[in-house]
Amino acid sequence: MTAPLTGLYAIISDAAPNVAALVAQVAAAIDGGARLIQYRDKCASTVERHARAIALLAHCRAANIPLIINDDVALALAIGADGVHLGRDDADLQLARAQLGSTAIIGVSCYNDFALAETATAAGASYVAFGSFFPSTTKPHAVRADPALLTAARRQLAVPCVAIGGITPQNGSTLIAAGAQMLAVVTGVFDQPDIAAAARSYSHLFIKELI
Repeated sequence: MTAPLTGLYAIISDAAPNVAALVAQVAAAIDGGARLIQYRDKCASTVERHARAIALLAHCRAANIPLIINDDVALALAIGADGVHLGRDDADLQLARAQLGSTAIIGVSCYNDFALAETATAAGASYVAFGSFFPSTTKPHAVRADPALLTAARRQLAVPCVAIGGITPQNGSTLIAAGAQMLAVVTGVFDQPDIAAAARSYSHLFIKELI
């Protein structure tokens, strides 16, 4: 995938009851303008996660949208996903790069730590993520990040920066203005009755920023 890493980064998390529902939810998010999809699943079995990831990858490939696997380098490698997202306690970045190859998208959670983002960038990260910027139901005890991190990252780092944590269509524009190139959203998209409309409300923030 060569598309720039910008726009809505939709993260589906332990939500859909089956593969068909999962694919339908992701399809709706893409219809609403999602530019990157992450599959994050802490509940399903290994076999279930593999089947779901395969189905998601097929749909994302057809839509020309990259699919990122959360935490699991082995799963990303097994299905040929476009990349992986790593947290503090996940696989080593350089090892993941060696396994997945030079073209894989590898993102790293940097929380509220700019030095961690600098280290990740130097080690070959494709993007860095900061947050939580607002109270989050997905991770209610996450550290709080300051939007100044986004400004510093935009000015000083050679990779895109992602904002995550409690982001809504009402507060997301302030993070884009601060420097975020992507807004990562979980419940704000996938817990809504109209997923496509919810995704579109975030995607439009990036259009407004260009006007």
